[in-house]
Amino acid sequence: MNTERIFLIVLDSLGAGAAPDAADFGDEGASTLGSISKSLKFNIPNLKKLGIGNIDGLDFLGTTASPTAAVARMREASKGKDTTIGHWEISGIISETPLPTFPNGFPDEIIEKFEKETGRRVICNKPYSGTDVIRDFGREQLKTGALIVYTSADSVFQIAAHEDLIPCEELYRYCRIARKLLCGKYAVGRVIARPFNGEYPFTRTANRHDFSLEPYGRTMLDAISEAGLDSIAVGKITDIFAGRGVTKTLLSHSNDEGMRLTSEVAKRDFHGICFTNLVDFDMVYGHRNNVDGYANALSEFDAWLPDFIAGLRDDDVVILTADHGCDPGDISTDHTREYTPMIAFGKSVAPVNLGTRNTFADISATVCELLKVKFDSPGKSFAEAITLNNGN
Repeated sequence: MNTERIFLIVLDSLGAGAAPDAADFGDEGASTLGSISKSLKFNIPNLKKLGIGNIDGLDFLGTTASPTAAVARMREASKGKDTTIGHWEISGIISETPLPTFPNGFPDEIIEKFEKETGRRVICNKPYSGTDVIRDFGREQLKTGALIVYTSADSVFQIAAHEDLIPCEELYRYCRIARKLLCGKYAVGRVIARPFNGEYPFTRTANRHDFSLEPYGRTMLDAISEAGLDSIAVGKITDIFAGRGVTKTLLSHSNDEGMRLTSEVAKRDFHGICFTNLVDFDMVYGHRNNVDGYANALSEFDAWLPDFIAGLRDDDVVILTADHGCDPGDISTDHTREYTPMIAFGKSVAPVNLGTRNTFADISATVCELLKVKFDSPGKSFAEAITLNNGN
């Protein structure tokens, strides 16, 4: 297969059913796709034509005798279920140990150093829902100028502040301070700026910004960019990889904007990868336990697909996948330990079923083989298996 352009689109948190070790994470029985498929807002005819229902464990979506894509179910090998670890594994890093979490809040030594370097007091410092935390602490923040620091079940240090009092650039500076402080045993995956505005009840704005831990190993993005090819990041991809291996960044603040930017990239000449993250599935709907909203968001993505596909070139390859689950029908608002779907299509892609794969890293191995880029991935490439001229 002579492939010059690959579009890798992560449908953030679109889990495909509980992983074998889900119980170890408190997620036994979780199924993001299972929950949203029951909604009246769920309508994905194009994904069904591609063959999403043919993926192991997803036959409840409806199988097709003539799928138009190669499909697989991906099992995460890393010890985690968060955005950072999921994307890193997709890109070729298997994390043997989970990133640190702080279910009781961050230790005094970190908070005290942070307060000293920012010159602002910290309030909250405990696990909290992002919308609940500004409901409960927003008025105090606006009145006192203190910073709302909170975490979740994920490896995150989140800072919330009202934009009228603390402009985004100042909030981002505080996040950079936290990022430098959070090292060693405190090295969380992400420091996240969470600005809000308006009057009570406050509203989170679209000016979120992630400050990620730099990958501790070589990724496919490093290999692709070092080979002189394009590595285009749409959405929060640049944040997730701390900018490493990215040659061009296109920031987006919603699924709609991410899809629009990806369509625009498809109209350009480039040689390499366009790596897109569509965050609304996770941030807006999964963490809010909004089943109908999640279902509708996937339906909107499905409706976007035909025009995007029509604009592809003959040798383009598109890979759809996810980084973890976030079952909106689950009792918690946290990520869920799930398999993820993998759907690969293009005019040169054979519609084969690859069964269940042992690691997300198979995607990095496949991407680099298709682009003829040398990369020592811990995964196994399925490039040959999906190539039409391989007799499939």
